[in-house]
Amino acid sequence: MREADVAVVGAGAAGLSLAHRLSGHVPGRRTPSVILLDAPPGPLRPPDRTWCFWESGHDRFEAAVSATWRTLRVRPPVGPPVTGDITPLRYKMIRSPDFEALVGEDLRLSPNVRRLEATVETVEDVHEGAQVAFRTADGRSDVLCARWVFDSRPLGSLPAARTTLLQHFHGWFVRTDRPVFDAGTAELMDFRTPQPDDGLSFGYVLPTGPHEALVEYTEFSPRVLTAQGYETAVRHYAEDVLRLGDLDVLSTETGVIPMTDGRIPTQAGQSVFRIGAAGGATRPATGYTFAGLQRQTRSVAAALRRGQHPAPPPAHPARSRAMDAVLLRALDSGRVDGPALFSRVFAGLPMNRVLRFLDGHTRLTEDLSIGLHTPAWPMLRSALELPGLPRRPFEHP
Repeated sequence: MREADVAVVGAGAAGLSLAHRLSGHVPGRRTPSVILLDAPPGPLRPPDRTWCFWESGHDRFEAAVSATWRTLRVRPPVGPPVTGDITPLRYKMIRSPDFEALVGEDLRLSPNVRRLEATVETVEDVHEGAQVAFRTADGRSDVLCARWVFDSRPLGSLPAARTTLLQHFHGWFVRTDRPVFDAGTAELMDFRTPQPDDGLSFGYVLPTGPHEALVEYTEFSPRVLTAQGYETAVRHYAEDVLRLGDLDVLSTETGVIPMTDGRIPTQAGQSVFRIGAAGGATRPATGYTFAGLQRQTRSVAAALRRGQHPAPPPAHPARSRAMDAVLLRALDSGRVDGPALFSRVFAGLPMNRVLRFLDGHTRLTEDLSIGLHTPAWPMLRSALELPGLPRRPFEHP
């Protein structure tokens, strides 16, 4: 049996971020003992992925940021693009191998954080704490007793919801023969892609140099595509829309992010909490998660060091979640044209205000100004019908 003050289950962005915030000594604060349980290589470990977020200034993971942009562009299906300077914000990209390397080196030197490669089998409350049953990489069973457990593993099923869409995407990291990219501008949403019957689609381009970029195809819709469907969509976007010419595909990424108004609780027991996407850190209307999980883990780490109850706070304000529920319903019902709505919002408002809204950092008056740039009747009808809609379990198509 092993013991620690804190057990962190899962070494993705949320688990690594919390362990990193708890590592080392802070004068005048508690230094809890921490064990980070990381799944062994195999299907339980997520593939390499990319996280994006925006902020002003620098944060503790700045050394892992591979590229930043202060200019963003949104392209409607037809007509001129909308380009905006988001100063003082910066749009940032972190690739998971760089993040894991940075945090991993710091944890290796930490006197109070230990990493353990193991497959977690159960997590349950016990008297004045919780117990984690796991199996080590060599097949031995063991138990970890901790005062607090923070579980970042993906949920086994989504919560019942009035609306659930999937944000699913497939991207290529490419190198082109010609210098075709503007490294100072990221294409946030390019709606010149063929639109699906249900939902919406857009292209997404994060250039890291004149010849290099992440080129991605994304859908908000009820069902995912086949592997061939994603390849066809990205190829069409790269060749027929962007006209990139000859290129090499250096690597790929694929993902599915639920966009749901279901209630995702952070508490799973008296001493067990969920963090990251499993704890509601994903913004329902956008799929962005990294900034939300940083707010969660920052709050949890501060509470633990003060000796206070460390329940993770909601990653997004209640008003933001309510507005997201209306938008998801309006999109899912087909009452609004998604590309037209997003294009109109970005065209009519300062782009940094829209980003602050998407991060839940705007005042009520600013939220209302954004609402004025959406189609009034479809949004109002969606808002009025939400209270009467049942919450149903999500069934994967």
